[in-house]
Amino acid sequence: MKNFQTKLDVIGNNIANVNTFGFKKGRTTFNDLMSQTIAGATAPGANGGTNPKQVGLGSQIGTIDTVNTQGSLQTTGRPLDLGITGEGYFTVRDEATQSNYYTRAGNFYLDAKRNIVNGDGLKLQGATGGAITIPTTAQSLSIGQDGVVTYVNQQGTTTNAGRIQLRVFDNPEGLEKVGGNLFQSTGNSGAGTSVNVGTGGSGTLVSGALEMSNVDLSEEFTEMIVAQRGFQANTRIITTSDEILQELVNLKR
Repeated sequence: MKNFQTKLDVIGNNIANVNTFGFKKGRTTFNDLMSQTIAGATAPGANGGTNPKQVGLGSQIGTIDTVNTQGSLQTTGRPLDLGITGEGYFTVRDEATQSNYYTRAGNFYLDAKRNIVNGDGLKLQGATGGAITIPTTAQSLSIGQDGVVTYVNQQGTTTNAGRIQLRVFDNPEGLEKVGGNLFQSTGNSGAGTSVNVGTGGSGTLVSGALEMSNVDLSEEFTEMIVAQRGFQANTRIITTSDEILQELVNLKR
């Protein structure tokens, strides 16, 4: 029952984030617990061999996975909305803690100092390892599929403001979710490598679009029904065991 409750928690979180940009759904898997061996196996002799007799002792949570499939891209038409078609992650930096985080959510903004930041003010990192800044003289800006950020000034001159780099990991499913659409690296994900957009399997950028959650509502509701029925079946086992114990108690009467 506890395991099915955990599965329902994961499903509930998936459904809650169905409209979260760059969200990667979770998945719960089960393992069986150790089995009580009533009789071991015997090898064939004068008679044939026998198989072991074992009674299972229940199940346990095997894994809670992050499923890193590509989410669909939703067109917004906003130049600072960026979608990734590939396996790369944006790198954003928290200057207060000197920490880098990684995200698939590409809704970026300009702050008062004209730095490109995410919704929490973390700075998007460019190829030079620093923030990308758009001057106040810029009349318009654009971001190419290769991550190059350009702007047009008042004189009509196009200037390169920097290049976005993406982070790729040997094991992206090993990344740890820290909230706010952010991930951080772990010992099992590897530190990752910053590469130019379009290289190293990072994918390309689509300006004016955002990657949506990869949650499939029909699949989640199906899994919810299965988990609910599994929970109910396990409660029935407890009820049945209680009735059997009651019958044993009644034998004394």
